[in-house]
Amino acid sequence: MNHLSTTKRAAIIRCLVEGHSIRSTVRITGAAKNTISKLLLDLGAVCSDYQDATLRDLPCKRLQFDEIWSFVGVKVANIPDERRGEPGIGDVWTWTAICADTKVVPSFLVGDRSLDAAKAFVGDVASRLAGRVQISTDGYTLYLTAIDDAFGMEVDYAMLVKLYGPDGAGNSYPERKYSPGKVNGARKERIQGDSDPAHVSTSYVERQNLTMRMSMRRFTRLTNAFSKKVENLAAAVALHFLYYNFARPHTTLTKAAGGTPTTPAMAAGKGDHVWTVEDIARLLDQPVEPVPWAGQSL
Repeated sequence: MNHLSTTKRAAIIRCLVEGHSIRSTVRITGAAKNTISKLLLDLGAVCSDYQDATLRDLPCKRLQFDEIWSFVGVKVANIPDERRGEPGIGDVWTWTAICADTKVVPSFLVGDRSLDAAKAFVGDVASRLAGRVQISTDGYTLYLTAIDDAFGMEVDYAMLVKLYGPDGAGNSYPERKYSPGKVNGARKERIQGDSDPAHVSTSYVERQNLTMRMSMRRFTRLTNAFSKKVENLAAAVALHFLYYNFARPHTTLTKAAGGTPTTPAMAAGKGDHVWTVEDIARLLDQPVEPVPWAGQSL
């Protein structure tokens, strides 16, 4: 990586954070495929380290949690018998949290959808907060145990449970592989504390899921752009959230600031300017550690 200039690195990073695949980035920048992959792995590591150290004592008051599906190598139904149970292949879930006010993503985790992963993710989120928060999730029951373990009684928590069923004409729309059935409504369930019903929502984190699918080619459904190694997926996620938190002005935050470009990190008090991709490239001057995944937090 030492032979790449900051300008060249920045050109590669710009392609990756705007949703280009590795091969597309090769065609645009002229860099070798292996060079881009190595850059992504190294950069993902330092992006993870930087956010781990910086996103602490956050002033968040309202958080939303969710998980987004992807796969590595092969879909779970097509895994060969001799590889079943092998870590880092098949279904992979990326756990995310977003602050409803600052729009900062304080934590993410790439792993499975197990209770251990839920506990690791929620515990990491809890360690980054400066005060009491209200949390909203969907109806995934593992959140009940994970949030109780991480926060105890020091949280206001409610679930938003979506109700699926037939439409008004009597047509049935069951939940399908790539899209849910027709939503007839949603039920708000207070789990713990004193949640404000007006702010029990998962809209922001679901919109963040869309941002992830649009900004990382390997999350695009029904293509061959999926990750071939889970380490590459984890690195791409770390780079995505560094760019999202620190380098991509948020439209809502910018309007609230009177037109001054504002990132989630700036709104959360963890930055004083909008980063450039050159700033991200310079993070490579820091020591590199492996990017965490599969049950490890940031």
